[in-house]
Amino acid sequence: MTTALSWPSAFALFGAMVVLAALPSLSVLVVVARAAAGGWRHGVAAAAGIVLGDLVLMSIALVGVAAVTQALGPWYGVLNLLAAAYLAWMGVKLWRASGAGAAPEAAPTSLAGSLAAGWLLTLGDQKAVLFYLAFFPAFLDLGALTAADLGVVALITIVAVGGTKCSYALLAVQVRQRLRPGYGRGLQRMAGVLLVVAAVVVAWRTVVA
Repeated sequence: MTTALSWPSAFALFGAMVVLAALPSLSVLVVVARAAAGGWRHGVAAAAGIVLGDLVLMSIALVGVAAVTQALGPWYGVLNLLAAAYLAWMGVKLWRASGAGAAPEAAPTSLAGSLAAGWLLTLGDQKAVLFYLAFFPAFLDLGALTAADLGVVALITIVAVGGTKCSYALLAVQVRQRLRPGYGRGLQRMAGVLLVVAAVVVAWRTVVA
């Protein structure tokens, strides 16, 4: 099957995406917060949501960003605000749960909630579409793009982005396990504050955009 993405380009793309995924960002913050508050599975669920969101945005960038952006119109802004509201709600819920004496090990929300947090946060970043549109031509010819190329890029994204974010989740859990039990509530409150901060940043970007 003919592809526009050579093996050297594929490996280069993988390395670049690992580095980008490892940079401090709101998505890393959400993964760490979910893992610290609810355990490794919640961190992985948030990472999975981020990967799903990235796949959607990259598909938009590769297939036709202009047409899709025009079709969605103001819904991009609505999506941003929805993501901000959801993150803020989870942050407040974490803070209240810790104040009520909830066990630090208890998952504050369902796994679906953690996945939705990562997914909404990623989809709310409309500028990521433009970034991918400028990023991918360095590795493949968008004019010669095939279905096989889309599959390879999707696989690279899942492994590179998902693996890196899951590493952050594992690190957060290891730090949590090394703390004395008395610090559990403080860590849970910190995770709640981080989520609220992420919500404020997302909402601010939407308002000033």
